Amino acid sequence: MGDHELNPERAKKTEERSRRNFIAIITAVVFGVTAAAMGLFNLIFMRPRVTYGSPAKVRVGRPDSYSPGSQLELPENRIVVRRQGDKFAAISTVCTHLGCTVNASDIGFACPCHGSVYDVRGDVMGGPAPKSLSWFRVSLAPNGELEVDKNQVVDPDTYLEVKV
Repeated sequence: MGDHELNPERAKKTEERSRRNFIAIITAVVFGVTAAAMGLFNLIFMRPRVTYGSPAKVRVGRPDSYSPGSQLELPENRIVVRRQGDKFAAISTVCTHLGCTVNASDIGFACPCHGSVYDVRGDVMGGPAPKSLSWFRVSLAPNGELEVDKNQVVDPDTYLEVKV
């Protein structure tokens, strides 16, 4: 005969212990699986989502390809290149309110999103925009093309003079 048959109280305690062990094991497994799943989801969703924008330095053509008084809108780079006489300038077309792309015209810039209006220099004329449009440094690349550096903001009315 076994011990359990002789001592029913001891058999009851053993049964309770095995139930407790079972519940403890199941609880540990549930928590372990939950923690592993949460860790996996964190790894998946915390991976950086990189969006590549246009390069900081942009070649925008040779100076002689611009006629005096003209401007070229480059939507993929979000800039306008303007020629006045023998001087060249680059103005951002990113609205300073919420980053929409403004539409350029001969009389200024207008934001289609929230109605900000800028004059030809990029100064705010109306709407919610808090500041003027940025001007970027224009230089002459070694191959003779104009190059706009969008990492170098310059004062308005800063031009590159090139004898064309």
